[in-house]
Amino acid sequence: MSLEYGSRRASPGGDGAAGFRLLLVRHAKAVRKDRRIDDFDRELSKRGRGDAPRTGRWLAESGPRPDFVLCSPSRRTRQTWRLAAPALDDPPPVVYDDRLYNAPPSKLVSVLAERDPGLRAVALVGHNPGIHELAAGLCGSGPSDLLERVRAGFPTSGVVVIEVSGGWERLSPGSGRVIACWSPAD
Repeated sequence: MSLEYGSRRASPGGDGAAGFRLLLVRHAKAVRKDRRIDDFDRELSKRGRGDAPRTGRWLAESGPRPDFVLCSPSRRTRQTWRLAAPALDDPPPVVYDDRLYNAPPSKLVSVLAERDPGLRAVALVGHNPGIHELAAGLCGSGPSDLLERVRAGFPTSGVVVIEVSGGWERLSPGSGRVIACWSPAD
């Protein structure tokens, strides 16, 4: 798989200042697809409504608190964030961006590149396959067990935390270091 995020391919260590954190969050489990309901309007299942608050608690207890949240505007992503956010002290601002709905990695990166460089930690709540492809494509280094987990899949309500160098506008394949993975099954 070739992911084109920019005009260059960064080395795993990067050449800029470390410290930017990207928190990728896959929406919680949704109800099954049904011809009577548009995919955009699918809501969380009972399991999803239980798992989303657990995602919020993990974010609150595990350190990497987002300064800002980008969220797909679909019903299931909005519900996921609304159920996760209360676990955080002083939840960060959130923007629901139409471009994130079922977006490919290249679109996700272009939306992230617009972020203010003063934001040190951004959460992106989105959908597979794009969010999984983004995580797998960005993660060029990190502990081997975490790299294997990222490549294996991205479960619902899961979180992948990636340290990136050089800022949001310099995201490129292999430029990130995976520092944490979590899912409700952990």
